[in-house]
Amino acid sequence: MFILPALLTIAQVDDCKNQLLDEIAKNDVITFDDSAVTHIDTVGVQLLLAAVTYIAAQNKVLNWNSNSRVIQESVKQLGLNEAILNQYLNA
Repeated sequence: MFILPALLTIAQVDDCKNQLLDEIAKNDVITFDDSAVTHIDTVGVQLLLAAVTYIAAQNKVLNWNSNSRVIQESVKQLGLNEAILNQYLNA
């Protein structure tokens, strides 16, 4: 299980990206836990979109029970209507 950090902002994206890539490389099924996320910015949302797209491109499975209202609301505020991301967020 990959636990997303509480702060998913430009300051944390590089570290989170490296950890995500590690998790994806090691597993065929990736599970996101976003319950700790309390703040996300545009770069954080971009990272999540890129991760979801990359996981699909690698023919791997993503399980994501979205519990973070912060992520859901940020996606809506940004006007993102990306089906690949919204299928997990129900935004």
